[in-house]
Amino acid sequence: MITADQIKTIAVCGAGTMGAGIAQVAAASGYRTILFDVQAAMLEKAQQQITLQLDNAVKKAKMSAEEKDAILGRITYTAQVADCRAELVIEAIVEKLEIKTALFSQLAAINTPATILASNTSSLPVTGIAAGIDHPERVAGMHFFNPAPVMKLVEIVRGKDTAPYVTELLYTLSQRLGKTPVMVQDIPGFIVNRVARHYYLEAMQIAAEGAASYKSIDRLLESAGFRMGPFALMDLIGNDVNLAVTRSLYEAYNGAPRFAPSPLQIAKVEEGALGKKSGKGFYNYL
Repeated sequence: MITADQIKTIAVCGAGTMGAGIAQVAAASGYRTILFDVQAAMLEKAQQQITLQLDNAVKKAKMSAEEKDAILGRITYTAQVADCRAELVIEAIVEKLEIKTALFSQLAAINTPATILASNTSSLPVTGIAAGIDHPERVAGMHFFNPAPVMKLVEIVRGKDTAPYVTELLYTLSQRLGKTPVMVQDIPGFIVNRVARHYYLEAMQIAAEGAASYKSIDRLLESAGFRMGPFALMDLIGNDVNLAVTRSLYEAYNGAPRFAPSPLQIAKVEEGALGKKSGKGFYNYL
């Protein structure tokens, strides 16, 4: 059994927007951080993203140049999964169960049984991810929100086999990362993504019916108190990622009509309009 005080190194698998953000959070909190991705281009992009975020923080006097350099010095970038040896590994790769379980099997093989394996999954069952992994009691969900350096909430998910000490450790660690952790059950979509589906789906239904434009819907909801309108938020998250979560919940709830994917978003994904990361989504960013 490992304690939160024994966590010295955190490995993050997946150098996309979420993985890079989680790595930045870990390094900024004083942890030696390993960021892994099989694609060298993704690692390079992640390094640029993290450096830019920290440079902006220095310009805004939120940290010193010395603090920035110290954070960057704690991050190691690697394309070799064998380098992901740590007390805690956080997986932040594509939302496909078979790919996650394959990675977790590799991680279990190169780490000790004491290593905690956490998934940043937003909708897949932690119990399913842990199935077939040696010592499934050390597998749990640790769901950050985008952008990870800014958003405070982290959902801590206990699977069927997760040991209580693991979720308690992740809860404590989340607080040390400057986050607000919440314990949730291992149900499809957990809490936030299950509720948020309708923020997106109803907005797309309104737009599809021609009742209002994307911009009008966003402005109205922002004026009602939401920090971002649904279309701007989907573009930030990535329409492909958002659609994958919707499809996951739709399947998990046996095709419940309330979770049916929107043809509007399906069309956006099929044409490659994924949002900010592609330069075009519901809005143009080029």
